[in-house]
Order: sequence, then C-alpha cells, then structure tokens
Amino acid sequence: MREFKKLMPYKEAFQLMIKDINEIPDVEEVSLDEALGRILAENVKSPIDSPPFDRSAVDGYAVRAEDTFQAREYAPVELEVIDEITAGMESKAEVASGKAVKLMTGNKLPKGANAVIMQEQVKREGNKIYVLRPVAPGQNVAFKGEDIKKGQIILRKGQILRPQDLSLLKSVGIKSVKVKRKPRVGIIVTGDELIEELDEKALESGKILESNSIMLKGLVKRYFGEPVFYGILPDDESIIRERLEKAKSECDLVLITGGSAFGDKDFAHRFVNLLFHGTTIKPGRPVGYGEKVFVMSGYPVAVFAQFHLFVKYALAKLVGANFKPAKVKAKLTAKVSSTLGRYEFVKVWYEDGKVKPIRKSGSGLISSLVESNGYITIPEDSEGYLEGEEVEVVFY
Repeated sequence: MREFKKLMPYKEAFQLMIKDINEIPDVEEVSLDEALGRILAENVKSPIDSPPFDRSAVDGYAVRAEDTFQAREYAPVELEVIDEITAGMESKAEVASGKAVKLMTGNKLPKGANAVIMQEQVKREGNKIYVLRPVAPGQNVAFKGEDIKKGQIILRKGQILRPQDLSLLKSVGIKSVKVKRKPRVGIIVTGDELIEELDEKALESGKILESNSIMLKGLVKRYFGEPVFYGILPDDESIIRERLEKAKSECDLVLITGGSAFGDKDFAHRFVNLLFHGTTIKPGRPVGYGEKVFVMSGYPVAVFAQFHLFVKYALAKLVGANFKPAKVKAKLTAKVSSTLGRYEFVKVWYEDGKVKPIRKSGSGLISSLVESNGYITIPEDSEGYLEGEEVEVVFY
C-alpha cells in the first residue's frame, strides 16, 4: 500500500475546508414546537414589552413606600387593606396614603402603589395590616419593559434554538420563526468486509458488522443536518462512482467512509477533486475533503474523530450557526504521550474537574467512544501532557 508522501497540518486543512463551505440560502418557517435545535435565519424582535405592565415580584401588599418609612417591629405602621386579588386579576382600587391592596406574584401593580411589601413582613388583623419594616420605592416590583422592551432584538440570526429560547419567544407572543433549511447530508459506507445482519459464520470468516452509518446519521442529526443514506456498497469502482455522483447532485454535503487510503480497493478518493488528502490527525489521518465531500476512514473511532474535528464545523457553517462546542479546563489524572508531528484526538472522561484519558487506542474499538464524554487534542509540536497538567476538554 502506498503511503502519504506528506501530511497536511490539521489547522491548515481545517482552514481550506471551512473557506470552501458557503452558507446555504434556503429558509423555512416553522412552529415553535418544531424549532428546537434549528438555526435562526434572521434577528427576532419582541412585539411587546415584558413585563407588559408594572407587576408584583412577590406575594404581599401593594403600598405607597412613603407610608412605610417609619415602620419598625417595635413601632409598626398601620394600613387599611382596601382590596384583595388573586392570580390573573387586576385591582380597580387606587392605593392612596394609608391604604394597601393584597396581591400575588405577577399581579399588576394597582394605581397609586409604588412598592410591594412581602406578606411575611406584616401582621394582619381583619382589614388592617401592621407593617413591621420599611420598603423603598420600586422594591419587589418588576417594572414594565424591565426584562424586554418592545422592538428589542431578543434572539439573533445564527442562534441554535434551545428550550429556554423557545420559552422566551412564546412569552412575547411569537408562535413561529424563520430558520435555515436543514442541509441534506449524504452518507455512503463502503467495504466488501461489511455485513448488516448478525451472521456468526460470516464473522468467523472475517466479515464485520457495519456500524458507521448509524453513528453518522446520529451525529448529522445532532449537528444541524438531515442524513440521507445511500447504502452500504461493495468495493466496486463503478458502483462507488455512480452512487457518489448521485449523492453529490442531491445533497449539500457528502460523507463517504472507507476507501480513503491507497489500497488496491480504496476507490472513494479517486472520484473527488480534493483540496487536501492526508492530515496530521490521529486517528483518521487519511481524511480528505473537496467538492463538499468528506472522504473518511472505515474505522469507527477514526470516523468519529474526523467528524468532530472537521464535519460538525462544516455543518455549522452551512446553516450559519453561532456554534462553539462546550469546553472546560480540567486536570489530567494520568500522563498522555504523543508523537511529534501528529495532531492527536484523545478520548477522555471528564468529571468533577478531573479528566481521565481512555487508554483503549485502536481505531476500531467502539467501546472507547462509549466510555468517553469528550476529548482533548495534542498539537503537532507537543509530545503530550503530564499527570496533573491542566488541559482543555471539548465535550461531544
């Protein structure tokens, strides 16, 4: 098998790839029920003030703050309760000097009142309350527009919509949003050795149960895309060429696994004008990219690394997502060694400020992915990290 004459540094390959990807223009409008995880296609402005009126932030009594300034536990101030309201009601009474209105959290502040005293800070006797401590003007009040003002941009183009974002949108009366179309991502798996159904005799003879497709489908869904599966193909040059051309014509991005190196039956890379082929990453160095096609390894762990180091960022750019993976600083529980000249993807388990390297290193050992919840990277100019050294963990 012919080896790579030269491996392109990871960051150089990444920049070539990311510059070649253009944001798709297609936009669609979806209901909030369908918007989770979608990418906003435009800025969203609030059509109303929030809160829409001055409202109580506690259960208690709406008062004129000035009436309470002299209140002390040993010398309480007496006020007359002129109205009582519950959730969703509005008092028509006006709070004049010496008066109070009982209300609940969220109730609109009655006319004349400028503060709310908590019910725990008064004593009640009939229609009288005895205020035990003073309140300041505005205390325990959420003022109109305090959270959001009418016309204010509340979410920006590129936002990856989260449950809390959808709650915010609904809270100001928005029922649907314009989002980027999900990019269609073609998935092709190749290899004569692959089978789809459990067959012990076939396994004993050297066959392998295929698992890359289900993993890639899940990753594509998780990172903004819509997977389109083009099947598990034999190592047949004409079949691979035909299926790859079909996927390229129908999809925004194509992922093909297997056939990325230089074996006699490594055909995938022969049908793509690649911007790069062979990088310093480990695992997965035979990765190639060009014409919106990623030519990927056949080994699951290498495919997983290639996806996280390249493909998810391509998908984010396709939809214009403001995407930054979650990261945290942590201390290594064990030494991690590397070889100069390699950009190493190291699977780890992060917990309670500590990061444990997963020692299983084979590119086919899928269990190592299950036992990890993130990864660290070791750049080409480093031989690794020492036990106790602080590193940056990127979560899956």
